[in-house]
Amino acid sequence: MAGKISGLLADTPEPDQEPYIPEGSVEEVIQTLSGVLDAVFRPWVADRFSLEWLEVSDDRLGMTRFDEGSNELVRRRKLRLDPGPITIGLHPALLQDEALYKHTFVHELLHAAGLTIHSKQHDKLVSQIAPAPSLKESPLLQKMRDAVLGTQTVQSWTCGHCGFEWKRRTVRKPRRCVKCARPL
Repeated sequence: MAGKISGLLADTPEPDQEPYIPEGSVEEVIQTLSGVLDAVFRPWVADRFSLEWLEVSDDRLGMTRFDEGSNELVRRRKLRLDPGPITIGLHPALLQDEALYKHTFVHELLHAAGLTIHSKQHDKLVSQIAPAPSLKESPLLQKMRDAVLGTQTVQSWTCGHCGFEWKRRTVRKPRRCVKCARPL
């Protein structure tokens, strides 16, 4: 969920509050990472990260930045040393959606703990601790989807078999006709 959204949230107002840590999230992440070998920064992460807002024009929901730089980070990972200062940035638009805010925060905190790669293990842990809200439950995800659909050149699909035409409501092209179920 913390991927590029190409300025779709640029109309977000500047936040009038500081970013916050969702209640119990840090403790839950630390506890869940017990025994996870790739979480090399787990012993220090709770004391080393700080939160900030990303710019409203940013194209990401969240980001994690290690202040020590990539070469030093690789060395510290190998030697299992203190990672130094870590900054987690969250997009102010997340204030519109509590569940997505927590999901994005946990996603970034797992990166800060040493799970820097988007892997199946990373996805599983994020879903276990703070599952992403469904599109139906998230006004922010709906807003992002609608913005993406509004920029697409294809606004509807027509079945070559039965001739049925329907309006586009998804980002991906459907594999089958919604009326006759034949492959498109």
